[in-house]
Amino acid sequence: MAGHNVRERIEKLRETINYHNHRYYVLDSPEISDDEYDGLMGELKRLEEEHPEFITPDSPTQRVGAAPLEAFGVIEHREPMLSMGNAFSNDELLAWHKRISGLLGEEHFDLVAEPKMDGLAVALVYENGKFVTGATRGDGFRGEDITQNLRTIKSIPLVVHGDIPARFEVRGEVYLSKQGFKKLNEDRAKAGQPLFANPRNAAAGSVRQLDSRITAQRPLDIYIYGLGWVEGENPPTHWETLEYLESLGFKLNPDNKHLTDIAEVEDYYQHWLHERERYSYDADGIVVKVNRYDLQERLGFVGREPRWAIAYKFPAIQETTRLLDIRVNVGRTGTINPYAVLEPVLVGGVTIKKAALHNEDYIRQKDLRIGDIVIIQRAGDVIPEVVAPVVSLRTGHERVFRMPEKCEVCGASVVRPEGEAMAYCTNASCPAQAHERVKHFISRGAMDIEGLGEKLAEVLLHEGLIKDVGDLYSLMDKKDELIGMERMAEKSVSNLLAAIEESKGRPLDRVIFALGIRHVGSETAELLVKHFNSMDRLSRASEVELTAIPAIGPKIAESIVAFFKQEDNRKLIERLRKAGVRMEEEAAGRTELPLSGQEFVLTGKLEAFPRSEAEARIKELGGSAGSSVTKKTTYVVVGTDPGSKLDRARQLGIKTLTEQEFLRLLKEA
Repeated sequence: MAGHNVRERIEKLRETINYHNHRYYVLDSPEISDDEYDGLMGELKRLEEEHPEFITPDSPTQRVGAAPLEAFGVIEHREPMLSMGNAFSNDELLAWHKRISGLLGEEHFDLVAEPKMDGLAVALVYENGKFVTGATRGDGFRGEDITQNLRTIKSIPLVVHGDIPARFEVRGEVYLSKQGFKKLNEDRAKAGQPLFANPRNAAAGSVRQLDSRITAQRPLDIYIYGLGWVEGENPPTHWETLEYLESLGFKLNPDNKHLTDIAEVEDYYQHWLHERERYSYDADGIVVKVNRYDLQERLGFVGREPRWAIAYKFPAIQETTRLLDIRVNVGRTGTINPYAVLEPVLVGGVTIKKAALHNEDYIRQKDLRIGDIVIIQRAGDVIPEVVAPVVSLRTGHERVFRMPEKCEVCGASVVRPEGEAMAYCTNASCPAQAHERVKHFISRGAMDIEGLGEKLAEVLLHEGLIKDVGDLYSLMDKKDELIGMERMAEKSVSNLLAAIEESKGRPLDRVIFALGIRHVGSETAELLVKHFNSMDRLSRASEVELTAIPAIGPKIAESIVAFFKQEDNRKLIERLRKAGVRMEEEAAGRTELPLSGQEFVLTGKLEAFPRSEAEARIKELGGSAGSSVTKKTTYVVVGTDPGSKLDRARQLGIKTLTEQEFLRLLKEA
């Protein structure tokens, strides 16, 4: 076949395959059999292999995934991907509508209601009709570049045709259907891999694979919910925009509804509240938007939430089951953590068998007894939670839980210090603690030893290759034994040992945090390093010296002093020192960072990311994150439902930042 004929055939095959992809993955209305489709795809692959000069990024064959990336890049969102406010009752929905009606000076305006899918928001940019970049929402201003992974999702068109602007961005929700999630977990169970907790986690984990070939194997899908920005004319309403995007070939949720007033929104919500199990995906409410863009513009934003939209959340799905037992496990600092063993029950599409019970007081307050019929829900539709016992169904055979007096792992005494909620195993060498301590030591926020995960750590402990974290740095002498372990080839062992060696250079605050001292988190560890600069000076600090540091109270000081008094802990630190782990702080260059010398205190809930991540961003830029407002505080960042810290800031005249102002400051820094 001549070169120009090959190119024409390839282009014709691509056009035909894209058409049938749209019929199958978007319209759910295939026109040809799977065998016929496979024949077309097989011919295209063969021609492209024979003529690689004709391969283009938008070819259907390029959805299979490419070689692994070293890391994700960052994409700046041209228009921020903002979150929205929530309503949890009909009264709150009506209050929102009344509020925006007052701002607009009119009561009657049409609305659009959409299912609030529990997936991962993404932004897709098209240039001249071709999909060029895709990113996660991230912090709303910057997201991860996951273009390579998004190309593998067959319901995302690689090319769109029609009356299109030169450049535009669409936004959508990547998700796993309930059926797809079930199949994925079944396959992982057969392969002996850990199961995903819920479809959202599975979808998020899938699109964040560095190896897009793994993403290509996952049954991911997408619904587009709007335009982010467009270079050119925009339709005057959100509903017309949705219709326009559908005409271009984008997949839209068929349950979206154009409604004339708030009463119809209430009916829409009630319908799906009772029919939510009919969704093929997880949804936790509906999203309501003012339809006209001119009204949206007049309403604007408050903080980082649009006034013209609200999420009306469904109540958590609840089921009843039997509380078979209350058992405990031992945490890395020796905490005795009770948990519920439940008769398996399906809650919102997920089988629940266990749930955390936090501490003894929590169990007493809820009056939970072994043998009770209990109400279960998934808090936030994610975390299993025991709501309450059904007291009317008690038979008299239920048993009251008693905290064990001896550790069930090592037999040491269990004590509960006065004034504390948690009970503790008193044996610092308890094997259960050893596993948790190693798991904490190697974690990303601590020593971050790549390639050494929880399961491998457990095997190393079980095989006797390590007894504690200090032994990790002696594994170089046990290379032959490591190579002899299951799934540990010479290359993987070499990579592991190199990662352990690299971890020796972690900053001192990471080393202190990794030690697992009770009450010493990453923020406190950084404060300690700023004041003492070395492990030696810290180990000699008295409670008086420690409590002189702002944000370090008597409980933390007592815990630090007690840690360094224990001979086993001093011996461990000495072994780490001899292994070459950093014990001195290198402060060079810190003051050059944009937020150096600035202290931030956060109050209330942030929407863009968890508080721990916000504090990590501050520290990366040279600032510090305090836990209380003092005269030394530079800014108080105010989220939703702020506490007394806001009042304290006003009393002291400390500058406050809304979340949007805080995000803008981070972006500028």
